[in-house]
Amino acid sequence: MKASYIKTLPLAAVVAMLCQSAHAEGLSLGAAALGSTSVYRGDNTRFYPAPVIDYQGDSFYVHSLLAGYYLWKDPQNQLSVVAAYNPFGFRPSHSDDDQMKRLDKRHGTLMAGLSYSHNAEWGTIRSMLTGDTLDQSNGIVGDLAYLYAFKGDKWAVVPGVGVMWNSANQNKYYYGISSSESRRSGLDSYKPGDSFNPYVEVSARYSFAPQWQAFFTGRYIRLADEVKDSPMVDKSYTGVVMTGISYTF
Repeated sequence: MKASYIKTLPLAAVVAMLCQSAHAEGLSLGAAALGSTSVYRGDNTRFYPAPVIDYQGDSFYVHSLLAGYYLWKDPQNQLSVVAAYNPFGFRPSHSDDDQMKRLDKRHGTLMAGLSYSHNAEWGTIRSMLTGDTLDQSNGIVGDLAYLYAFKGDKWAVVPGVGVMWNSANQNKYYYGISSSESRRSGLDSYKPGDSFNPYVEVSARYSFAPQWQAFFTGRYIRLADEVKDSPMVDKSYTGVVMTGISYTF
């Protein structure tokens, strides 16, 4: 997926969509359709093809846009160093709003940090903390969620609730408007602080043939005031859905 294609998805949401598409040990490949509701003014809901590349080993793993190396791994706890490409950005030419067209471009970046999960009979706690490594936003993004799995012989459904935290630098880069941008566009200048964005999500998998599985995952994110009060934003929420198939070798 090209960075310019996905303009509405926070890093945590992208990683969650792609990480939940396959979980089997070894290598899985597949294809999916990814859809998102844009938060930016003048932009619409879009759907894109998305490759599914999943490798789960004893020491490291790859989930499409994310790679990790385990520092600690047992049946209950997994702590890993992670690096993930964040395709979240803004391209003024893709907006239908004349004022938005006069703003600066926002770029994707490579994020790196730590991921930790704890598994128990009562559910799973999932967390991640990553920071910008390419001097784009100089921001930090955190994600904390609780999930509970319902499983059958060939299927699994995993609902969850969580919250995403964006640092002030992260929000300033993707939702802020500088004084020079304000003069060009006529939009009010805006400098947000950090934010907490709650969400609900659900993922489902079904093995319809040996080594083949179909999957669906979706997330509804309620935007914090620091985000939705930006003159760049015209919604109070965003949604992400992904569905596809994969084959495990």
